[in-house]
Amino acid sequence: MSNDEAVRISELTGEPMPGGRDVDRSARGRLGTRIGRWLVTALPYAWLLAFFLLPFLIVFKISFSTIDIAMPPYTPVFELSEGLSANLAKLRDFTIENYTFLTQDALYYLSYLSSIRIALVSTLLTLLIGFPMAYGMARSPREWRPLLVMLVILPFWTSFLIRVYAWMGILSREGLLNQFLIFLGVVDPANPLVILSTTTAVYIGIVYSYLPFMVLPLYATLEKLDESLLEAAADLGCPPWKAFWQITVPLAVPGIVAGSFLVFIPAVGEFVIPDLLGGSDTLMIGRTLWAEFFTNRDWPLSSAIAVILLLILVVPIVYFQNHQARLQESGK
Repeated sequence: MSNDEAVRISELTGEPMPGGRDVDRSARGRLGTRIGRWLVTALPYAWLLAFFLLPFLIVFKISFSTIDIAMPPYTPVFELSEGLSANLAKLRDFTIENYTFLTQDALYYLSYLSSIRIALVSTLLTLLIGFPMAYGMARSPREWRPLLVMLVILPFWTSFLIRVYAWMGILSREGLLNQFLIFLGVVDPANPLVILSTTTAVYIGIVYSYLPFMVLPLYATLEKLDESLLEAAADLGCPPWKAFWQITVPLAVPGIVAGSFLVFIPAVGEFVIPDLLGGSDTLMIGRTLWAEFFTNRDWPLSSAIAVILLLILVVPIVYFQNHQARLQESGK
């Protein structure tokens, strides 16, 4: 009997094949499963390595170089294509002057502080608007929820730049908002509201653009809320507002934290919104970084600005995650 016939007979009868072929097949299956699991785990890390860590290392390397009239416009301090002796000779060009310059000019740390302030206020505003929206979506009839979620993500079907330009047409002196207020008689046609090119317009643009990032995590958390807890609180005589603050809000904390990070992190480094909707006095680190990189062509200094910005964002996140891990361990 051939090997193929033995395999077919084993598959039909369920009897083990001679020579321990079933054992070999089982071992190969387990090995394939382990390899598959390893690949599934490794792919996200490979993605982060290729598109986050390596670009960051390049920017980090440039931040220690000096500006030069060349292309690229800096003196490299390390090149993989060159030998060890050549790279050691280039170490004389290694400098931290770009970082020390950031501490000497008030423009840069004021840009950082202004960006953090605008991002914090914008995050708070998106939370105040997004929580009622997410709560209403989670308490709506189940057949309506997919439609409501689609309406939340509908703005992403158009370009981010087009949406920001649309707000320029709404908030300008001759825009739709002023025309509507003039029609109602609220605003004098000779003195329309000046919103465009102000920090208020920046807040409006950031809140509008990043509101879905707050609503969706909150909705995912509130939808899973056990309503029997609220019913039990009502049976015990707890007022609805008190049950909301003592039951609903604490259970929604994971969604609040996730949404706040998703809004705050990109808002700190935002460039398009303050550049199009803000004025000359709207100071944000994204605009400063753009000016140093493209206008002044000072790649080393702009790289140092980017590294400091990343540290400002990463350090609190890592601290928060470690704090949450310690709380979970103590809770156990």
